[in-house]
Amino acid sequence: MADESDFLAGGLAPLRRRVPGSHECLQNQNNENRDREQRSTTNRLHWLKGSSSSYWLTRIVLLRSVALIYFVAFLVAFNQNKQLIGNNGITPADRYLERIKMQTSERGRRGDLPVDGDARRELLLKEGVTWEDLQYAPTLLWFVDWHSMDQHLDNVALAGLFISGFVLLSGSANMLLMFALWLLYHSLVSVGQRWYSFGWESQLLETGFLAIFLCPLLTLRAVPECSPPSRIVLWAYRWLLFRIMLGAGLIKIRGDQCWRDLTCMDYHYQTQPVPGPLAYYLHQSPPLVHRVETLGNHVVELGLPWLLLIPQRHCLLVAGLVQVAFQVVLILSGNLSFLNWLTIVPALACFDDRSLSRLFSRDTRVSLLRAQERQHRGYGHLGFFVRRVLHLSLGALLVHLSLPVVHNLFSSQQLMNGSFDPLRIVNTYGAFGSVTKTRTEVVLEGTHDRDPAEASWREYSFQCKPGAVSRRPCIITPYHYRLDWLMWFAAFQHYESNNWFLLLTAKLLRNEARASELLHDNPFADSSPPRFIRASHYRYEFTQMGSDEAARGQWWKRRRIGTYMPARSNDSVSFLPPPVASPYHASSNALVATVVSVSILVCRCLF
Repeated sequence: MADESDFLAGGLAPLRRRVPGSHECLQNQNNENRDREQRSTTNRLHWLKGSSSSYWLTRIVLLRSVALIYFVAFLVAFNQNKQLIGNNGITPADRYLERIKMQTSERGRRGDLPVDGDARRELLLKEGVTWEDLQYAPTLLWFVDWHSMDQHLDNVALAGLFISGFVLLSGSANMLLMFALWLLYHSLVSVGQRWYSFGWESQLLETGFLAIFLCPLLTLRAVPECSPPSRIVLWAYRWLLFRIMLGAGLIKIRGDQCWRDLTCMDYHYQTQPVPGPLAYYLHQSPPLVHRVETLGNHVVELGLPWLLLIPQRHCLLVAGLVQVAFQVVLILSGNLSFLNWLTIVPALACFDDRSLSRLFSRDTRVSLLRAQERQHRGYGHLGFFVRRVLHLSLGALLVHLSLPVVHNLFSSQQLMNGSFDPLRIVNTYGAFGSVTKTRTEVVLEGTHDRDPAEASWREYSFQCKPGAVSRRPCIITPYHYRLDWLMWFAAFQHYESNNWFLLLTAKLLRNEARASELLHDNPFADSSPPRFIRASHYRYEFTQMGSDEAARGQWWKRRRIGTYMPARSNDSVSFLPPPVASPYHASSNALVATVVSVSILVCRCLF
């Protein structure tokens, strides 16, 4: 019986596997369907690698890159704004806003304001914020309690850190988040005064403004369906990169003679604002190498940017790769804040999904395929036409605001870094139009002695700028020490022309903690304040590799060339309030930029 049962079981098993609807049959069919679907997906992914007509993955890379720069910028703000523009900072933002209000109010123009500072401030605050105030300084800080400016500056920076960190980690964003980042940073730049007066601030605002229109309104998916990235925004990024590079090239050719005779790189590595360790070695390259470097700079900045305007994939890829590589070299050779990192961002718009697909997981690429399939279904919907109209309006706005920028670009009186509208939507750029041939540094020194002529002086040390000759050049990029940067400019200007320098000196004479936080070392931090402070002028040079100085561990050699600021005490320090920035007059450009851009944002929110 056992043998018969085994025979029947073995003989009927193949028959059961052939019965339609049996478990084994259904499982085989499911496996075949799953294999067929996987083969289809694999074929479509292979098609994606060969496709050069989509930029969904490009958007993810762009948003993460913009978020990274925002994160660094807000981190710098959080760590340094209280010391620079806080209530007890070197140039307080609340007093800056108060001076603006004194110029824009009717009573201020008539000189009919109380002498008492608190009474004057309360009276000015009661007048409210006017359009003219916003033209001087478009910032949210008009609407907060100025007595708690430190807290509000921290709140703005922390909000920016949180939002940019989310976008950086997730790779997804919407218009509201990117608009918030732009508005928050704009609020800081507008009250940053001299500390925020450099080209990369406007460049970040322009880059961040364009990023708003890369995103859908509300969804936070990395690959949002029915909302493909706008080609107009991608071309706007390429146009931004074109202006940055060509502007930098033209300002050099029109500026210092050394750019025309190919000798500027003989000096640049040593005399740049904050050199890095690699600059020490690059500076000592043979003269022929420096000639090739200078010539290569002209090719990259004057010749290759024109490839960005050619709508051919290979031209864009070459232009993007060269510009990214060029910025990486600059990053390695010096500490130019986040400028070079930021310049890489618009170059990423040159790369399509085909060139970036290997950077993403299979799941992300599958999501992209689904979004591409559903994208075509939305072409006839109202939302599609609304987005198209809004993007075209954005393009028209950028064209209009680019007219004075183009005129400036090709003018013999080219402005290096500037804006023609209060929102800094389209700006002019340039860098190193002139190159200093020798490096001079301002060295601050203090003493407890009563007679400055016979005093023993102790030196203040800054975070990153050259000081002690044995201190290795720092690596901080993309981070940025704003005081160190301005100290480089102060070295070839008169000290009385830099009001912030006098204010810094006054605070160090009182040993104020906020000012000391900006330094690497305050020699009087654990003692009474210095009786006198002076500033000496030194000439710095890199030591030669293999020299006795280098063998002793010295990166620099220096020689005192004179007194930059004579010894001063608390009784002798005097200063004037920092000047208020010129307003953006209500010209057609400013009005069009403001009205049209706000209208675009409002319409996008409605639809």
